[in-house]
Amino acid sequence: MAQRLALRRLLAVPTRALGTSAGRPSAFNVQDGGDFQERVVNSAKPVVVDFHAQWCGPCKILGPRLEKMVAKQEGKVVMAKVDIDDHTDLAIEYEVSAVPTVLAMKNGDVVDKFVGIKDEDQLEAFIKKLIGA
Repeated sequence: MAQRLALRRLLAVPTRALGTSAGRPSAFNVQDGGDFQERVVNSAKPVVVDFHAQWCGPCKILGPRLEKMVAKQEGKVVMAKVDIDDHTDLAIEYEVSAVPTVLAMKNGDVVDKFVGIKDEDQLEAFIKKLIGA
């Protein structure tokens, strides 16, 4: 099982390698609960968590906007993408009742949240508040 998980992580393709820091992409798809714990909850950097679904129209608009804003921060923040249909347990744990839902997490705690679509100025303000800029 551990070998399969390691292989899945090795073969996992990040969403888009925009704005990398030390060769790591600024946005990634969460693979499972353990991956979420390791890369989001235990992250040394602030994390923007995008709960979305393939069938969600607004998610398809918001996702690329968020990725662009995160990439502009040049490694000060990372973005985790969570498909609620693949990770229902995480959606329930973080009380996601509609998509898109975006969480701002710092030191493993949710410090801010919004539901729905936002324009680029609102997203930039959300991210800057998270990183303390």
